[in-house]
Amino acid sequence: MKNVAVIDYGMGNLMSVLKAWQHVGAASRIISSPSEIAGSDILVFPGQGCIVDAMRLLKSTGFDSAIRDWIAADKPFFGICLGLQALFEYSEEGDVECLGVFKGCVRRFRLGKEFKVPHMGWNSVKFNRTPRGRALLDGISDSDQFYFVHSYYVEASQPEIVLGSTDYGGCVFASAVLSGNLAATQFHPEKSQSMGLRLYSNFLSAAR
Repeated sequence: MKNVAVIDYGMGNLMSVLKAWQHVGAASRIISSPSEIAGSDILVFPGQGCIVDAMRLLKSTGFDSAIRDWIAADKPFFGICLGLQALFEYSEEGDVECLGVFKGCVRRFRLGKEFKVPHMGWNSVKFNRTPRGRALLDGISDSDQFYFVHSYYVEASQPEIVLGSTDYGGCVFASAVLSGNLAATQFHPEKSQSMGLRLYSNFLSAAR
């Protein structure tokens, strides 16, 4: 049984994330300090709320450096929603610098009046089925729906990391990324019913 550490940095839908990982067979727990990461097999960065506050809390707790070090060591990492956006260089939300793990930035949706912001509800993902991605996407198709809640989206500068893309109002954005043992999604797998749980289960099986 793999040990999953879910980061508590002061915001995020922690309990539903925790229970989802437990449902797929992980021994998951919430951690509030980088010192508690020791002994974990997988680090999970959940997210919702304002990225300005999130980055301030990550820096004040030391989680910013801990996350970068974990990813640099190619240890299994899963980011969710804000936990995806924070991996890039910069966000238009509050003009804040993010973790800079990947090149690219986070933009606010600028759409016609017929499309509401935030983008909230079910939408599909067009997946890139690379050799590594196929294991993560086992049993998941492009017709499956996932649950989104966000006003900002990732504009990735490294197309090779983009695992999946989603179209909302003609804006096509990176809704999932994959690099080594890191995966992150703009959608919330823990709110995406059976397909979200399938994604977590696949990641758990593929983590090494």
